[in-house]
Amino acid sequence: MRPVPRGCQAGFFHGLYKVQPDDFVVEELSAYEPSGDGSHVWMWVEKRGQSTIDMLRDMGHQLGRHQKSFGIAGLKDAKSVSRQWVSMDLGDERECEDLESDCFRVLKVSRHNNKLRLGHLRGNRFHIVLRDTKEGDLEIAQQNLAELERVGVPNYFGEQRFGKRGSNLAKGLEILAGDAMTAARRMPRRVFGLVMSAVQSEVFNRVIAARLDRIGTVLPGDLATLHRNGATFVVDDPAQEQARADVMELSPSGPMPGPDMLVPSGEPLDIELKVLSELGLNGEEFNDLPFGFASGERKPLRMPIHDSAARLVDNGLEVSFSLPKGGYATSVLRELLRDTIWFGRDRR
Repeated sequence: MRPVPRGCQAGFFHGLYKVQPDDFVVEELSAYEPSGDGSHVWMWVEKRGQSTIDMLRDMGHQLGRHQKSFGIAGLKDAKSVSRQWVSMDLGDERECEDLESDCFRVLKVSRHNNKLRLGHLRGNRFHIVLRDTKEGDLEIAQQNLAELERVGVPNYFGEQRFGKRGSNLAKGLEILAGDAMTAARRMPRRVFGLVMSAVQSEVFNRVIAARLDRIGTVLPGDLATLHRNGATFVVDDPAQEQARADVMELSPSGPMPGPDMLVPSGEPLDIELKVLSELGLNGEEFNDLPFGFASGERKPLRMPIHDSAARLVDNGLEVSFSLPKGGYATSVLRELLRDTIWFGRDRR
């Protein structure tokens, strides 16, 4: 049997996170740095206890600009201290340098020739303090982080993807069981997109759970994804691709259902159809959604983790690691901690 991320040999430990405002720090890893010249002002912003959307709204009020004037590479957790780039077209650097509120401040300002777009980042660096840990937990954390660097982390979507108490998921399933087109016309576009993505994410998470003991094993019929660029391809020779999977060059992929999604065959397809059936779906429901919603894609079932470390702090320990864009820190924590909150419909 190949090594499995869940159930690292060192075992789990108990710890509490997000106890204090500074216990969860995330810093964006930029895809590129601003050139220092161009029509767009770029601001390196630190926010605290506020969502990225609310921060942009506050910045717009102060500058007299519409929220659409700003560009970001990604959304950051509201319950965190986070640092990220924000761009604004045709801005005044001096105005931007003075921007601040009780929840955010601009740390530095530069310029660039284009607007930031969602996804324009390499990933994120996390520093997370775990409170109420015990003697010996540091060694457990260090051993498990080293193992996760070797075999990868289950690429679960975090609980924030599903709304409060899974409300987005429940609403999305209700819509797909009824008249989705009518619901799309009645709901705000952003809300409709959120509930549809919650259903896709639940399907993906359940496929991970179904393959957890073989999450790094390439099966006949699989579609594999390269970690370096996200390219997905049909596996013709599982043994050959397994050698690349063993060094985290690629991973088997899972479904984000929709009409544009590639479909595997064999056992991987059987697993995915069973998961859909458990949710009262067959996958065809996504074909009837308005254009632009839940078009479908494949995602790797596990993600790489880099530059991990652990150290003792007052009343706990701090774990640090870097994840690729789209990776959830909670997916790493659930591989370290004994008691972690599940998400979606099923909770552990």
